[in-house]
Amino acid sequence: TRSEVHKAKNRALLMYSSAVIVVAIGASYAAVPLYRMFCAATGFAGTPKVGTGRFEAERLVPVDNASRIKVHFNADRSEQLPWKFTPQQKFVSVLPGETSLAFYTAKNISTKDIIGIATYNVTPDRVAPYFSKVECFCFEEQRLLAGEEVDMPLLFFIDKDILDDPACRDVEDVVLSYTFFRARRNQRGDLEPDAPDDVVQESLGFGGYELAPK
Repeated sequence: TRSEVHKAKNRALLMYSSAVIVVAIGASYAAVPLYRMFCAATGFAGTPKVGTGRFEAERLVPVDNASRIKVHFNADRSEQLPWKFTPQQKFVSVLPGETSLAFYTAKNISTKDIIGIATYNVTPDRVAPYFSKVECFCFEEQRLLAGEEVDMPLLFFIDKDILDDPACRDVEDVVLSYTFFRARRNQRGDLEPDAPDDVVQESLGFGGYELAPK
């Protein structure tokens, strides 16, 4: 069943996150396989940016003498999307370089199957280049059957380079916000959020930028 598939995926992710931590501690030779598995990280204003260098095994080691950063989780959805979407935890406290696993829950409360797409942003903006997602439900569209409820995992870390950035020395709290939209196909046949461009850009954290992508 679909619920068993989702549970299997979550078990696999738990095993994977444990493996990442073990590898980061003592197996730097595993850096090349990690490059293939770690597929995305956030950059300017919380938008995705690919950069394999930050995923080297020796970088995924918690900086024990650093202050913990509290990561708060926020969930929003488009009014056109009849889903319930909530974080399972209000926040987690992490050290720079420490991987952390969090979950969101989504439920389709309609009588029809629906495909959704999530956008996200990180605040304050200056933290975004250091906030890296290892695995995330936002990397691909999510199809929920009518009435279906699923757990959506997120595995992330804050790059330890944040400690060398003077602009981030006073950062104690970070907010990770997701917004789910109903999906539609564009002229190229690709799925995209079914919402006005300004609404999508706002959900990506570009609302205050004149040079936001159009």
